Amino acid sequence: MTITPDNARHGASHSYRAMRDFVQSMDDTLPGKFEITKEGIVHDMMAPVGPHELTTLHLRKRLEKVMPEELVAHTGTPDVEAEPEGIMRHPDVMVIAWADMDVPGTFDPRTLVAAIEVVSRSNPDNDWVGKVRDYPLLGIPVYAVFDPRSGTGAVLTDIHATPDGPRYATRKDFVYGEDVTVADWTISTENLPRYPDKG
Repeated sequence: MTITPDNARHGASHSYRAMRDFVQSMDDTLPGKFEITKEGIVHDMMAPVGPHELTTLHLRKRLEKVMPEELVAHTGTPDVEAEPEGIMRHPDVMVIAWADMDVPGTFDPRTLVAAIEVVSRSNPDNDWVGKVRDYPLLGIPVYAVFDPRSGTGAVLTDIHATPDGPRYATRKDFVYGEDVTVADWTISTENLPRYPDKG
């Protein structure tokens, strides 16, 4: 176990708060989505396009048909945040209890049942690399990735300790058209939209 000196912890916290203040000041000024990771600020400059937004909507509606009434597949604000980790993320879909949404400020990521991302065409590594690293660190037990570029995806579960920090131990890949299980609920991936071929 590494003990961080108080002055280093204070510096990291100060740096994180400065990044968070910047992100909040830019949210209504610049297009795209801002998130904070251990590496710094991630700015997905492209606003989500049709297939991204339609996929998010399909997933929300399909999940809400099979989940218990006390849960919601939430697609709005706020972000999820763990200031001690220096991470603020905004999943495309958050499976969360209504009761856990009734909080001031950002959501506690440990209250999420699952986080779902629809891969951005402009910054796919943010979903396939950065969030695969960050979501287990935040304690989010299930992370599902849907990729309209390839019509594939994966569900990651079973957080376990590694020398590099908490990581998902289990990955179940799927292709569009198959049923996929996210946490305790199985939904269809039939007819999810794809990004059009470039060119």
